[in-house]
Amino acid sequence: MVGYTHSAFRRLVAELGGCGAVWTEMLAARQILSENSRKSPWLRRRPEEGFMVYQLMLGPGDPLERIVDRLGEAGAEALDLNLACGSRAARACSAGSALFEDLDALRTVFRRVRRLWPHVLTAKIRLGRERPEWRLRFAERLRVLEEAGADAVVLHPRFFEERFKRRARHELFPWAASLTRLPLIANGDLSGPDTAQAQTEHFASVSAVMLGRMALVRPWIFAHWDKAGSVDLAAIWSRMCHYLTEDFEPALALRRLQMFTRYFAANFKFGHQFNGDLARATSLEDIQRRAASFFSRGPTTVPQPTLAGL
Repeated sequence: MVGYTHSAFRRLVAELGGCGAVWTEMLAARQILSENSRKSPWLRRRPEEGFMVYQLMLGPGDPLERIVDRLGEAGAEALDLNLACGSRAARACSAGSALFEDLDALRTVFRRVRRLWPHVLTAKIRLGRERPEWRLRFAERLRVLEEAGADAVVLHPRFFEERFKRRARHELFPWAASLTRLPLIANGDLSGPDTAQAQTEHFASVSAVMLGRMALVRPWIFAHWDKAGSVDLAAIWSRMCHYLTEDFEPALALRRLQMFTRYFAANFKFGHQFNGDLARATSLEDIQRRAASFFSRGPTTVPQPTLAGL
């Protein structure tokens, strides 16, 4: 998630219990060449983060050999090609959803990366564009990824043009899994273990589940997957603030903290007021003061946060 799954957030998740694997935010492949992997909040990793997948926004015109070599030097264990992002920036460089739609370019790029990269290689995809023949086009692209040597596919079952509107079509997981030998990782509208448990017929065919936005709301969710536990929300927010100030310069740290708070606020009954107040902060000192005032009032929490409107 661009702007969210940076080094500070990954550190927070790891220290709250961690998960099986963590993805970086989508990285502009060319930018990697100018980043310091030991200091960059996008590239740096800490031992406690565990298995980390570097997600790339990669296009046909990118210098693949240099990029892959650079990630290898940084100690990357796994790469993921984002073929799901429909942003203007991604499509402008024929990456993301544009690469998914261009079958020949997809085949060429993925095969080249596979030849260069001997470790885990996955792809993040959506259903494509909503059109009468979308099922045939989707199946064709799954075959290309399988034949090109992908190790797994992350599927977010929405169409490109939907972004996060409408619901994710979990009922399509069994059909998608039937099209390929590749392990399928389910993504989209997953609020935790209850989602899969309530739809066992839809999730029985997937190999793993990936949480995105709900992990921003509840960074401890993976540690509490099998059993519930209590958390100190004020302490977690403060820890996130501290980690951001360590990894980012002040203006960026403030912006990233406000972005995180937008989701974290969903834990509270009047979270919109908390988010709105902190969004007006003008400095790190100001946002910490506003947060301390909110937490000092003992805010009421909600039993199950909702992602509606986020």
